Amino acid sequence: MPDHRIAKIELDEATILWRNADIEQERRIAIFDLIEDNSFRPVRAAEKGADGPYHLSLSVRDGRLVLLIADVDDAELETLVLGLARFRRPIRDYFAICDSYYQAIRKATPKEIETIDMARRGVHNNAAELLLERLDGKVETDFATARRLFTLICVLHIKS
Repeated sequence: MPDHRIAKIELDEATILWRNADIEQERRIAIFDLIEDNSFRPVRAAEKGADGPYHLSLSVRDGRLVLLIADVDDAELETLVLGLARFRRPIRDYFAICDSYYQAIRKATPKEIETIDMARRGVHNNAAELLLERLDGKVETDFATARRLFTLICVLHIKS
């Protein structure tokens, strides 16, 4: 029976230039949640008989997102390359709202925190929808998985 899910995920540590404790926590939670529950079916690999689970490595090279998909024995199944131009604004907006959220947690009222968190979730959800569009025909996945993957894409874009 096919097991179309990500069993292991790695980020190219050379791509990540800097991260603070808040971002490191976001990364850990996204990876934990992703491994615990996800749906991930690389279409071409599945059509060639790959039935999962998969190992996924994410990196950014030459302004493009590289998804290296392998089987559990780390044999490469396929590499997807997605242009990141359409993600620049959502990533920038997500960083800005997250920064406001982290500051609010430390000194704002619960109502202010809730308002910022709702905006943060909205930006995150819109970016996950965009990722689903970009993966269409390449990877079949669900919204929750796309949302967590977007978090990890953001981690790859952190500059000091």
